[in-house]
Amino acid sequence: MEIWINPACSKCRSAVTLLDAEGADYTVRRYLEDVPSPEEIRKVLDRLGLEPWDITRTQEAAAKELGLREWPREAGSRERWIAALSEHPKLIQRPIITAEDGTAVVARSEEAVRDALGR
Repeated sequence: MEIWINPACSKCRSAVTLLDAEGADYTVRRYLEDVPSPEEIRKVLDRLGLEPWDITRTQEAAAKELGLREWPREAGSRERWIAALSEHPKLIQRPIITAEDGTAVVARSEEAVRDALGR
């Protein structure tokens, strides 16, 4: 199990605290420092069953600068979104936990963290 976190994020800290309390075996990835490649983002999206716009933090300054709200949310624009997430990792919703069964969750709630633990 791996969790992508930003240590400054309270949701990330809460998720790590819960994983520790449950004795989970996991690896921390500080994705702002260890930036995921476009291929890694594609793999996580596949595991999540989501599209890149579904995990994009559109309120971030970089999102506003890029004009992401106006970008098409369609298959033909998918690679453009993935490139933006890789070039501006702060845009990636957090935390993301990749579960042992090959799936992943955006773990912004205790329930989502527990869901990942149960997989």
